[in-house]
Amino acid sequence: MNSILVASDQGTPLHILKTSEYQNWLSQQDTFTQKWLEQTRYSGEGLSLIPNNSGELSQVLFIAKQPEHYFACGDLSAQLPKGQYQLHCDAAEQKAIAFAWAVGSYQFDRYKKSNKEIATLAINNEDIVSEAIIQAQATALVRDMVNTPAADMMPENIAACAFGLTEQFGGKVEQIIGNDLLDKNYPTIHAVGRASLHKPRLIDLTWGDESHLRVTLVGKGVCFDSGGLDLKPAAGMRFMKKDMGGSAHVLGLAHLIMANNLPINLRVLIPAVENAVSSNALRPGDVIKTRKGITVEIDNTDAEGRLVLCDALAEAENDNPELLIDFATLTGAMRVALGTELPGFFSTNSEIAAQITLAGEKINDPVWRMPLYSPYKDLLKSNVADMTNCATVPQGGAITAALYLQEFVNPDTNWLHFDVMAWNTRALTGRPIGGEAFGIRAVYAYLAAQYK
Repeated sequence: MNSILVASDQGTPLHILKTSEYQNWLSQQDTFTQKWLEQTRYSGEGLSLIPNNSGELSQVLFIAKQPEHYFACGDLSAQLPKGQYQLHCDAAEQKAIAFAWAVGSYQFDRYKKSNKEIATLAINNEDIVSEAIIQAQATALVRDMVNTPAADMMPENIAACAFGLTEQFGGKVEQIIGNDLLDKNYPTIHAVGRASLHKPRLIDLTWGDESHLRVTLVGKGVCFDSGGLDLKPAAGMRFMKKDMGGSAHVLGLAHLIMANNLPINLRVLIPAVENAVSSNALRPGDVIKTRKGITVEIDNTDAEGRLVLCDALAEAENDNPELLIDFATLTGAMRVALGTELPGFFSTNSEIAAQITLAGEKINDPVWRMPLYSPYKDLLKSNVADMTNCATVPQGGAITAALYLQEFVNPDTNWLHFDVMAWNTRALTGRPIGGEAFGIRAVYAYLAAQYK
């Protein structure tokens, strides 16, 4: 990452302008440059490589409608010839362009090596370069984890990613594995994951000064979701390697917090399982007594994410965190409501929700608040248990899933639940098809503003 973005004032000039700035810039160029742009029929939009009299590259021009957008320049690093380019732009746009360049350089090459050459961007501001690199590294961590096939991203592999963060930034990781989950009262995590050869576990990362205010992150870590005995169809199962996307998101957010040494007492809880099919798999109609003591009737074994999360949320409440945030690839209903590129979230604190939404708008990491509509709790009633894990009707599925989780959160807790896609279904600038981080920069921006 450091070879892609450097703090320097050396390199081929790269001018990044708004559309409205082009004519003024053009009037200040020499005759050769003006003629070159005229003869190449440059329209004042996009990329132009401008040579000198000897045919060597002398400068680069890139015009975008909104260069301040955090992904507008996301494809430049791959479009330009290999080399180092010195950024010339409005000072207010440097942060966005630095991030776009770094995150747009991402390649998932674990299984297929890429010969694509990536150019280097030089910015004469070390703080901007450092910030962009940290944000791009956090995004790459999320993308890498989600893109990795389930065979190489099982519960033990998620744990290895957590250990990797503590090796880099300090802190510690503890795990409760297999039947120890029953002994220590995490029955729903065990029930969902017991059918897999890969033992279920609760991963518990802690970092920071205990005297600081507690912020706890919980991430759904379903490494592959077959649907259990309520088996998914083939099309629905194809990309279920991404169902651990919540765990990737909280580790990506933890990377941002730890790398920037934010003064908080951080805890990250990841219930990591594979929802597999075997003779001892969880059955529809089974009743589980959760860690909190609430009994849950299993209406559908494919509504497993909320089951593993509910025990982790109950554990998180033991510390009375000032802020409790969970991320999960929880419902298709959220994708129906908002599409794949806008993550929805629920919150028990309207002020925090508004501030996170505003923070996301400023850095092009949009999130959208959804309602915790309490009358829908009636849809989770059971005749044989305190509640079911799935509503009786298909409508409002994201809301009922959130209401299920809310039962395991204390009424006075500042809680946010993010229901994310974790996957780009189409290629956008700086965002290739595949694993993606949604909302973590918005949440970090809020945290940084509150706790720095």
